[in-house]
Amino acid sequence: METIEGIDEAEIKAEMERIERELKEFELGLLLNDDEDRKNAILTIHPGAGGADSCDWAGMLLRMYQRFLERKGFKYRILDLQPAEEGGIKSATLEVTGPYAYGILKYEVGVHRLVRLSPFDAAHRRHTSFASVFVYPETEGIKVEIKPEDLKIETFRASGHGGQHVNKTSSAVRITHLPTNITVQCQNERSQYHNRITAMKILRARLYEYYRRKEEEKRRKFEDQKTEIAWGRQIRSYILHPYKLVKDHRTNLEVSNVDAVLDGEIDKFIEAAMRSC
Repeated sequence: METIEGIDEAEIKAEMERIERELKEFELGLLLNDDEDRKNAILTIHPGAGGADSCDWAGMLLRMYQRFLERKGFKYRILDLQPAEEGGIKSATLEVTGPYAYGILKYEVGVHRLVRLSPFDAAHRRHTSFASVFVYPETEGIKVEIKPEDLKIETFRASGHGGQHVNKTSSAVRITHLPTNITVQCQNERSQYHNRITAMKILRARLYEYYRRKEEEKRRKFEDQKTEIAWGRQIRSYILHPYKLVKDHRTNLEVSNVDAVLDGEIDKFIEAAMRSC
């Protein structure tokens, strides 16, 4: 092994990598300084109006985030996945664990727009699809009071692609919190008991966000725009036709390598959004 003035090159490389990691962590600590930023996250994806194209686009976004999380070293677990009949998804909920998971992913909240030649159109015409992304901080250790009498709990059979039943028992669980009308569901576990535990975990996260926003409204006298998601709040466009381009509408950052972005390389967009706040 070659040395530089008696120092092992491998040791120098390892030390430089350690310093680089510490600098990145220090920078994250400066940029992500809200109390919730360090927490794990729950990420949800929903297609907008547009039928099969939008469901397919939501499925593409799910894959994009899975690749991004894998590249960044985050662990994730699919809590609920509703497949669409013609492909793609009707909805997806992921639990993401790792340092600053919520602080990083919160910059993906909003509407994502896709422009392409539709694979579902016989005439192969250009089509615009929308999907929404929302991220909640995980509420592990935070007390959210849920009274049993405030819950409506329903069970049903879990189903897969084409309406095929995953099992013959009513193992899937849907829970509605009556005071807020917030509804969550889980069907990925074979056991009704485990589906119920997971559904309650999602409900606690959503209630935490709901009550947090209510408190902010009391203090600020207006709705917190940073956590609001609406179809008018489009944050990014992914254009595959007539040219290839991904543009972030918050920072005007543009990237021409759409394939790389859809394969999870969204770091530039998140960092730009992070620094612009």
